[in-house]
Amino acid sequence: MLVARMNWMQIDEQAKRDDRCVLPLGCVEQHAYLSLATDAILSERVAAEAAEPLGIPVFPVQAYGMTPGFTAYPGTISLRMTTYIALLEDLLEGVYRSGFRRIVLVNGHGGNAPVMTAVTEWMGKRPDASVKMHNWWAGPRFQEAVKAIDPAASHASWRENFPWTRLDGVSLPDGVKPPFDAALYQAASPQRKREILGDGNFHGRYQRPDEEMLALWAVGVEETRAVMVENWP
Repeated sequence: MLVARMNWMQIDEQAKRDDRCVLPLGCVEQHAYLSLATDAILSERVAAEAAEPLGIPVFPVQAYGMTPGFTAYPGTISLRMTTYIALLEDLLEGVYRSGFRRIVLVNGHGGNAPVMTAVTEWMGKRPDASVKMHNWWAGPRFQEAVKAIDPAASHASWRENFPWTRLDGVSLPDGVKPPFDAALYQAASPQRKREILGDGNFHGRYQRPDEEMLALWAVGVEETRAVMVENWP
């Protein structure tokens, strides 16, 4: 259930029945020929589809994240780590005040992952709270399914090319992009990173058949749903 379709009284009643909630985390950054909001679109959608059968409320996606390496690409917006930590703490406090104690952060952007250290510190101040951060695209089942299709999968490649991240009227290259020099990229400034990457795809094909992508998506949804149910302390 989406919080955007609920009022405060319904949230109050829901938190008394079930103290679980979900907060999707995304990013607005270059994704080659795909939407700049790919990470936000995917995290919000996978969270909503995973939580729906469980009746767990899903808050609107926190769309902006930390992506300093892509700031030379127009449209990319990167929050400073200090800003992001403060923002996430405020969001956690908000859902905590609402009565939720078990919180799942469904994360769609790798650059956001380091903030879990700050989340652990927050739980130290709220010992009755429990927070999981699920990087949905990095789950073992999802990764296994990706490799079974095509091991050459990366940022802005076919792995993130779903019907809901494509753009109308934008044609994708028909080919396989070769890998880049990872060590050189790691040491480069944002402008130099753009020169190394070019269109922004890290490596691999740009698109695969929808039947493969929809089957892969189902794995991601099921794995995300399991995180909402299993292994709560």
